[in-house]
Amino acid sequence: MSSTTHGATPYYFVPGPSRHPLMAAIGLFFVILGAGQWVNGHAWGAYSLAFGLLWWFVVLYQWFGDAVRESEGGQYGHKIDLSYRWSMSWFIFSEVMFFGAFFTALWWTRTHALPNLGSLDNALLWPDFKAVWPTLQAGATGSPAGIIEPFQTVGPFWLPTINTALLLTSGVTLTIAHHALRADHRAQAVRFMWFTVILGIIFLCVQGYEYFHLYTDLNLKLSSGAYGSTFYMLTGFHGLHVFVGMLMLLFITLRLQRGHFTPERHFGFEGAAWYWHFVDVVWLGLYILVYWM
Repeated sequence: MSSTTHGATPYYFVPGPSRHPLMAAIGLFFVILGAGQWVNGHAWGAYSLAFGLLWWFVVLYQWFGDAVRESEGGQYGHKIDLSYRWSMSWFIFSEVMFFGAFFTALWWTRTHALPNLGSLDNALLWPDFKAVWPTLQAGATGSPAGIIEPFQTVGPFWLPTINTALLLTSGVTLTIAHHALRADHRAQAVRFMWFTVILGIIFLCVQGYEYFHLYTDLNLKLSSGAYGSTFYMLTGFHGLHVFVGMLMLLFITLRLQRGHFTPERHFGFEGAAWYWHFVDVVWLGLYILVYWM
């Protein structure tokens, strides 16, 4: 660790030896082991998965706590701030590629795989197959062999539209909170951060209700052909990212209430805000490509 002179922020910071990477790896080992055994029918895998997740969350809590204490203790200078900004930028870029792969899967299925199944080459094998995306023609299941149970598709009204309004509003409240922090209006920043967190929680509740409605009333499941798998893959992973982003904003809000961050130095806040705005943009793409088209 670099030393400080009379409390001055060091030019660079080298953390001391830490147990956290090893402990996190142990937790992830039990997560992977448990998940692999659970999906293969071994009941004990669920307990291993739960133990690994609990272990991992405890390690992250301790690890992040150390980082917060180092930051509030004046150990992080300009170079550390730059490294955090680059790290968060590359992390969000990896998330862009993550969702880009899923959007590409949706596009490829609709524009290449489905027309190929309905081509002249397959007409003799599947004479009754309709090579039409289910949202464009009722009764088209995307199953040449007819092994997919009948299901109904989902449109943009009203739950997806409500969730769109919730996320867009949360982006506004988060921006207001950011400007309030930069103006040193901490109470206002905390208030609008709580609004943002609550909007994120409501979004997740609405999505949970939507999934219940789709499963019970529309019979739309993960096994409902290419439409069902791509729908739940995209919306489900986005919901997971909303949950993670909501937790990030929650912890930032709690830190604000404890007096952390200043108008000049608050990258923890900014990093969480970047991630939340990224989640907003992804949802707009989902709203258009999945629900409208």
